[in-house]
Amino acid sequence: MSFENEIAKLLAEPEGELVEFKAVLPPSRSIAQILCAFANARGGSLILGVNDANGLEVTGLSKDFHANSVARKAIDLLSPKPVVEHKYIEYQGTSLYQIVVEKSDHTVTVEGRSYLRQGSRNVLTGASFHQFRKGGYDRISSFSTKLAGLSANATGAKTKFIGHVQSVLKILDDLPEILSPSSPTTPTSNQEGKILVRILFSSCADTFESYLSDLLYEIYLANPNTLKSEEQVSIADVLNCSDIEEFVDFWARKKLSKLQRGSVKGFISDNRQIKSLEVFDRNQQEEIEKILQIRHLYSHKNGIVDDKFLKYFPGQFELNSEHSLSIAQVIDCLDCLADTVERVDAAAVAKLRLATIS
Repeated sequence: MSFENEIAKLLAEPEGELVEFKAVLPPSRSIAQILCAFANARGGSLILGVNDANGLEVTGLSKDFHANSVARKAIDLLSPKPVVEHKYIEYQGTSLYQIVVEKSDHTVTVEGRSYLRQGSRNVLTGASFHQFRKGGYDRISSFSTKLAGLSANATGAKTKFIGHVQSVLKILDDLPEILSPSSPTTPTSNQEGKILVRILFSSCADTFESYLSDLLYEIYLANPNTLKSEEQVSIADVLNCSDIEEFVDFWARKKLSKLQRGSVKGFISDNRQIKSLEVFDRNQQEEIEKILQIRHLYSHKNGIVDDKFLKYFPGQFELNSEHSLSIAQVIDCLDCLADTVERVDAAAVAKLRLATIS
């Protein structure tokens, strides 16, 4: 059977246990999870360049980025490595990319996690679900349930963000004696608890920033034209990257500079890919900026209020006082970040046809 006939046969059926379609080139980690799921079931094919949003539409895959490099990195993430073949295929005047993985005799994992193909879904297997404390702060478990609901049809960037926040919720639930000894609405007076709250809160704010850079990376991979810019890079920047995928990741993270200084407005204005999604209104920008300013205070000032912080919270705190968040306030902030990620991710997937993880 010719390659073209083989693809035509696969395209005759919707996604299922043996085939998955993606309109664009996903990051290597997302590809690895799909291949892992196939290998642990009956094997299967991942075909890039086919949009399945409203029936199957052959759109073709851009060759501006070499899918071979991304596929090889994905395969390197698999342990043990199953038998995998990958190649470009010309089909009806378009370029597709097919990755075929055989069923493995051993359980395949990605970064220590195992996935299994069930119908058209790739399911994380052997996941241990946290048993929230009886009589504990119920908002922790309800927020965790909300995050689980947000994980459907998410980009790889969003999945990573949700995973980190859920791990923080487990810690909040496990350590009430030092994090919320009086009540979840009262900041802890325990010194170890104060430090841990700052670390956990800051890690989530950092992960929100990482989400945006990871999303930019996925946008660049999926839509190479969005990477084109008049901005200059040094020869050293290019030579320090081993391949184009690593350079794209470097460039996406470089775009975070204004956000890391607390300027959400500046970050949005500098990144047309994010600005074009039109999901940030003025109030939302201000809320995110306040959260990032708290993170900056915790990470760089040990929680001691300074003049810069007071500009964002006028009349609310005293200069040189110690800033502390209650667990309830921490979850308020995390909920705000999660809602923002949900809006951005949904808009990016809809507008830019980014690959999602079921």
